[in-house]
Amino acid sequence: MLIKSDFDIQFQLAQPTAMVAMLHLHPSLERYLRQGNVLVVEHLGWGVAPGYGELIGTIEYGDSFGNHCSRFVAPAGHLRLSGTSTIDVDGMPDPVNTSLRQSPIQDLPSDVLQFLLPSRYCEVDRFVQVSHDLFGWMKAGWERAAAIRDWVHEKVRFDYGSARPTKTAMDVFTERVGVCRDFQHLAVTMSRCQNIPARYVTGYLGDIRWPYTGAGDFSAWYEVWLDGRWWTMDARHNDARPGRVLMATGRDAADVAITTSFGNATLTSFYVESTEVREDGTIVPPQQVGLAVGAA
Repeated sequence: MLIKSDFDIQFQLAQPTAMVAMLHLHPSLERYLRQGNVLVVEHLGWGVAPGYGELIGTIEYGDSFGNHCSRFVAPAGHLRLSGTSTIDVDGMPDPVNTSLRQSPIQDLPSDVLQFLLPSRYCEVDRFVQVSHDLFGWMKAGWERAAAIRDWVHEKVRFDYGSARPTKTAMDVFTERVGVCRDFQHLAVTMSRCQNIPARYVTGYLGDIRWPYTGAGDFSAWYEVWLDGRWWTMDARHNDARPGRVLMATGRDAADVAITTSFGNATLTSFYVESTEVREDGTIVPPQQVGLAVGAA
């Protein structure tokens, strides 16, 4: 399966501003890359069309989680970040394995231990009793991990209008409404309380071989560590979906922000899309694929 992903994000800056962007595909996908995966950063002067602006150089580096990051200083005015990529993946839905076991703490790799701890949006210390009451009696492993995912999916209502950058797992638990990142933060927190390492993930999740739901966007999901590896979970789109394209992983959304500006940056335009394409580059329309509609 070929997946083409595009983004075009534009800001208005009042003054020169240092920024960090996390808009490349994850380094683990490099072997599947057909083309693209280049971040274009340009300053658009008055009347200058996108694609013809002054290019701004970036410094590329890998962060402590192994993500590909870009840093740069943008001049005041109109800033555009854009890019496209095409990768060749197997197209299989998220794997499901109900026999997976939960590893004892002493057997976890040292670099996985951090995904059991509280983080900016995941207040593990505040959820221990709640998580124990809800899930502590269940069989350790996939059964418990999936039950946490399903509970969050059922109890939290999706609403774009409820988004705010300060919203934590406890806020989501109390309000029972949020966007995709909020679903994942609550599920990650509950998982960690059950000694299941869980990390937050960002990437593309288009309506690929799936009924069309509207304009594209970046998405969030999470992964749990069971039986010696990471497994995909998604408390928002609680289905085994094909077509996920990984961009970054971290403890929570604070570690994997698409852009971080060290100063005021007003978002003026936002376009993201991820679609299946044929070898000739034409798009495979999602509505032409006969899959049954699952839980949204």
